[in-house]
Parts: sequence; C-alpha cells; structure tokens
Amino acid sequence: MELDPVLLSRIQFAFVVSFHIIFPSFTIGLAAWLATIEGMSMATRNPVYRRLFDFWLKVFALSFAMGVVSGIVMAFQFGTNWSALSERTGSIQGPLLGYEAFTAFLLEASFFGIMLLGRDRTPPWFYFFSCCMVALGTMLSSYWILCNNSWMQVPLGHTIVDGKLIPDDWKAILLGPVQRIRWPHMLLGAFLTTSMCVAATGAWHRLRGTAWEESRVMLDWGLGLAAVLIPAQILLGHLAGDIVHKYQPAKFAAIEARWHDEQPAAEVLVGWPDEATGRNLYALSIPRLGSFIATGTWDSKEVGIDSFPVQDRPPVLIPFWTFRIMVGMALVMMAISWGGVLLRVLGRLEDERWFLWLAFLSFPTGFVAVLAGWFTAEVGRQPWVVYGLLRTKDAVTPSLSTPMVLASLAGYILVYSLIYAFGVVYFYRLMRDGLTRRTQPAAGYGLNTEPVQ
Repeated sequence: MELDPVLLSRIQFAFVVSFHIIFPSFTIGLAAWLATIEGMSMATRNPVYRRLFDFWLKVFALSFAMGVVSGIVMAFQFGTNWSALSERTGSIQGPLLGYEAFTAFLLEASFFGIMLLGRDRTPPWFYFFSCCMVALGTMLSSYWILCNNSWMQVPLGHTIVDGKLIPDDWKAILLGPVQRIRWPHMLLGAFLTTSMCVAATGAWHRLRGTAWEESRVMLDWGLGLAAVLIPAQILLGHLAGDIVHKYQPAKFAAIEARWHDEQPAAEVLVGWPDEATGRNLYALSIPRLGSFIATGTWDSKEVGIDSFPVQDRPPVLIPFWTFRIMVGMALVMMAISWGGVLLRVLGRLEDERWFLWLAFLSFPTGFVAVLAGWFTAEVGRQPWVVYGLLRTKDAVTPSLSTPMVLASLAGYILVYSLIYAFGVVYFYRLMRDGLTRRTQPAAGYGLNTEPVQ
C-alpha cells in the first residue's frame, strides 16, 4: 500500500474524527439528561436529583471541553489537507458550519457558564432554562453537522457553476429526505449512548455498595430510556438503510458483501469478504432474506459490486463488518435494557448481581455503535468525498507531500495520546469518586449491603 498524501490525509481525518465523535455522542444526551433531572429537582424537591445533577455536571463539563477542542482541530484540516474540497464546495459547507457557530455555539457559550457558575446567582427557573438551552444547543450542533455530512453523502439542492457546487435550493439541503432520517438516527444514537452510560454508572455504584438512592435512579432512568428508544432506533436504522439502497447502491452492495447480482438475494450474516477473489469466505447466509431486507419482498433483484466500474467500487471488508458491529451493539442494548426493565417489574433488579455486572460492562455499547455507524457511512462512500460529484483524490490539497502529512499525523497521534490518556484517568476518577456517599437502602430494596472491594 502506497502512503500517498490522499491516503494519509484520510487516515489523519479518520483518526481525529474518531476521537471527536466520542464526545458529542455522549454530551448530546448528557445535556438533555441534565436538563431533565434539574427539572425533576425543581418539581419534586428531591435532593437525590440535585446530587445527581452536581455529579453529572462535572462529567459533562469535561466531556464538553474535550469535544470542543477536538472539533476545532478537526475543522482545521479542511484548510490544511482538503483545500480543494473547500474551494469546490465552500459555498454550501461554509454556511452550514457558520450556522452551527451562530446558533449552537451561541446557545452553548451563552448558557454553559450559567450552568457551571450560576446556581446561586440566578433564579431557579432561569437556571433550568439555561440547562434547556445548552441541551438545545448540542442538538442544533448535531443538526448542522448532519446537514453537512448528509449533503456530502447524497448531494441535493445544488447546481454546478465553473466547476464549483453552488446552492440553489436550501430547503432540499436543510430538510431533504436524507437529513430527515439521518439526523434523528444520530440523535437517538447519542441518547442511547448516554442512557447506557448512566445505567452502567448506577450498576457500578450498586455493586460497590455506594450511593444507593442515586444508583437506583440511574438504573431506572438509564435502562428505561434505552428500552423505549432502541426499537425506534432500529426502525430509523432500517429507514437509513433504505436511503443507502436508493441513493448509494454501491455502498449497499459493499455492506452486504454482495459481489454479483442476485435474484432473489441472500443475506450474508457473517463471513470474510475477500476482495482479491470477489467472494465471501466462511460465509453464513440465509436465502432470500437479502431481498426482503432491501425491498420488503422475497424475490427482488439486488445489484452486486461487479456491476459498478472498478474505480467506483468502495472497500468491502470495513463497511461489511462495521455495519454488523453496529447492529450487534443495538441488539446488546435491547437485551440489557429490556432485561433490566423486566427485572425491575419483578422487583429483582438490585438482587441480580450478574445482571448488574452486565449493565456495568455495557457502557461502551453506544460509543461502539456510533463509531461503527460512522465508519460504515464514511468508508462505504469511497471513492467519493461528495458522492458522485467529487472524488476523494481530487479533494486533497494539491501542494501536500507525504512527509508533510506524516509529520502532522504523528503530531496528532502524540498529542491526542497524551491529552486523552489524562482525560481517561480523570474521567475514571470522576465516575469512581463522584458519588461515594454510603447510605443504607430504603426498606424493601432487598439488597446485599456489603460493598464490592
């Protein structure tokens, strides 16, 4: 494999965006969680909600700061590594990124300081309002980013003037059929990520014998929200797949590892796509299921990868497996959340330590699902950076050389390794020590009160 500036720039951007997306996928849901428990604190005067708010606010502040820093660094690369992309598409992508700053960042910057420092300086209603505005700002930020990415995935509402992509229908760009599915899909992914982290934190404290009341709230709210959201997320995921099937047939064929046209089409559950020979090794497949998943019928003809010119074919191995990892994480979240709700109904949730361990160990499932989904979308889009209009190799900065990108990539890896290592340690200490008040459970909990050592 030749390490040319295009490949290295792709690796660099993938490295940076993979670190960055971890934080928005967590803080979007966490901001909504903070606003919710602040509202519950006002409505019920229950001190448990205040203690939970103070704990999660620290986690949110650190996550938010690291997300902003990594996002700014990521945006720099549009000028350093992808200037041809900026020149060709700047009249569309520039305003979208600008709208994010003018709306989302404005709300977050205006009200986040009140969340951190204004508890005793503002009326309770205004403090709650500030929490809601920060939550709205995080969701608006995801909206504009998804507008940008959805347009790159399926470009709509543009015209070409002197080789440049110019907007001519902002409604199609902002509210097109692709955006209407992909943005809610991303939002629910963020909410699920947060809900699993909240439930895992509750399980952790329950296992340690600390923060009895707070851990019960976190378990109930985290598992309950995930149980409600996961069916909707699976449905949105299917609708997103319909969009890929309609607008990006080569990507769809790569996700399915379908090398040749099939009628009816089988569904490859697992296997090892061998791009050298154009076949799947060790494949486990179900006849006709591929047609049903794609069209809802059992006998539709589905296109294979060899139907596309070689230069237009995406990689197969990565989107094939990342898609299945994403689906697998969704099934794990569904099993744990529904199982937790069932145990709560039976009054056995706190007694089943095996389940508490499962709930605790499930905290990465949302992050893994979000990362796997983005890799599926982005790798499957290749060789296009703007699908069907601008190839990735034509979007890179012309003056880039291999040593230049190697140096910047090495710098990113070094700095991110140091910063994120300290961040992970601090996150761990916050999660471990943030709720250490030991209390006895209320009557009827039926718990083992011995803490885990």
